[in-house]
Amino acid sequence: MSSTPGEHAESAPPPQRPVEPSPAELAAQQGVPARGASHYAKGTAANMARSMIVIVAIVIALYLVAGRTNGTVPDTVEVVGTAQHHAQQSGHPFAYPEDLPEGWTPSSVRYASSEGAMTWQAGYTTPDDEYVSVKQAADPEEEWLGVQTHGGAPAGELRTDDGGEWAKRVADGGGQRSLVLEPRERGGLTTVVTGSGSWGQLEEFAERLVPASTGAKGESPA
Repeated sequence: MSSTPGEHAESAPPPQRPVEPSPAELAAQQGVPARGASHYAKGTAANMARSMIVIVAIVIALYLVAGRTNGTVPDTVEVVGTAQHHAQQSGHPFAYPEDLPEGWTPSSVRYASSEGAMTWQAGYTTPDDEYVSVKQAADPEEEWLGVQTHGGAPAGELRTDDGGEWAKRVADGGGQRSLVLEPRERGGLTTVVTGSGSWGQLEEFAERLVPASTGAKGESPA
């Protein structure tokens, strides 16, 4: 269609975008009943409260499980049996403490080479969370003694009730105290009671040391 001068040409209407049918209309077209909104999708306060209760219950359960796992009591350190085993194997009556008061707990035990000497060691935690251990070796070098006492310097002597004459040694700073008992005969065990415990605790520990049986007839204490 042409237009006359002075008249505006009519423009074609813009194409309309197709309208997508609603879920209800699609259901009607397919002959399927329309589904309503989920009861739990409505986000009511009651549903949110239920969800929070479930989440809190899961968190509490995980906390309890983790707490029990972290609080598991470690396996007991077997000192006596280990001392007897190595005593019979080596022929040396390695010592271990007997009848320590309540609160003393065995924490480590080992028999390994240290500074060229096979060394028996049994460590205990004191009732006040300090550490005391016995270390023994047959005819060790002086270097061995320095390592076991952390370079402790002479600090007097101590005589225990059983007649043992122990030399006191203290490391720099006073954090490591040691009692040293030299054997009466060559080939015997040099014994060191050492740790961060007090002198009283070291003395109590030393007085309760007993030799393990080597299985030999006529054996005598170290």
